[in-house]
Amino acid sequence: MGRVTERRKVIRVRDGAVSARPDTLVAEEPLEIRLNGKPLAITMRTPGDDFALAAGFLVSEGVLAEQGDLQNIVYCAGATVDGSNTYNVVDVRTTPGVRIPDITLERNVYTTSSCGLCGKASLDAVRTTARWPIADTPPVSVTPELLADLPDRLRASQRVFDRTGGLHAAALFTEDGELVDVREDVGRHNAVDKLVGRALQHGNLPLSRSVLLVSGRASFELAQKAVMAGIPVLAAVSAPSSLAVDLAAETGLTLVGFLRGSSMNVYAGGDRVALRAPAVQG
Repeated sequence: MGRVTERRKVIRVRDGAVSARPDTLVAEEPLEIRLNGKPLAITMRTPGDDFALAAGFLVSEGVLAEQGDLQNIVYCAGATVDGSNTYNVVDVRTTPGVRIPDITLERNVYTTSSCGLCGKASLDAVRTTARWPIADTPPVSVTPELLADLPDRLRASQRVFDRTGGLHAAALFTEDGELVDVREDVGRHNAVDKLVGRALQHGNLPLSRSVLLVSGRASFELAQKAVMAGIPVLAAVSAPSSLAVDLAAETGLTLVGFLRGSSMNVYAGGDRVALRAPAVQG
């Protein structure tokens, strides 16, 4: 779409020297997601991969589970008073016969780029609606050395971040450390939705042999999205929330936080991390 970045004038102060120059900023625009013609949610996102974002959002909502559930996604024409298309409204059409959860009656959500799925139901709801229970997936084992290598590889793939410094990123790796996909967005949960949505579009769900790495903290919403996509390992360079840890423990998700250099904390699912020595109780 060519709207990932925008230019704005800025006054720069460096060691007492003042200059005026244009600066490159990450774009942030609203995206309205409609489901079978009915408004469902609005999220603030970086334009690009909008169809994948919408599909991934609906995976986390329990609407879509496989490629065959999705009939098509289109931008809605006439999104403004004058009838022009802003490319900020998408309509997701499900295949006839796909059961739609009662989400449209429970809430019509506005989600900011930082809050994720505000007002989402309890841990029990996520556990009972997940299509692919992580505890039942084939065994996956990753080494601390493999995990330690992932943040640098993610950072090296953040092309827009290099120009703006204002984007979160999420990446999918195989259990052997092969980089599968990277997405950037002003919202960390949007970046994950774009990854999951692209996987659904290509018929790759569940992602039962994948490692999901996020560039910031691991919130409940990100752990939820990993569980709903069947991802067994979620790693974050920053801290997890208490609810994310609770969800990981409830569902069997391996949750790694503070992944920096050779250091990391394993908060849940430690059986998937091939440690050379047993943990010392302290």
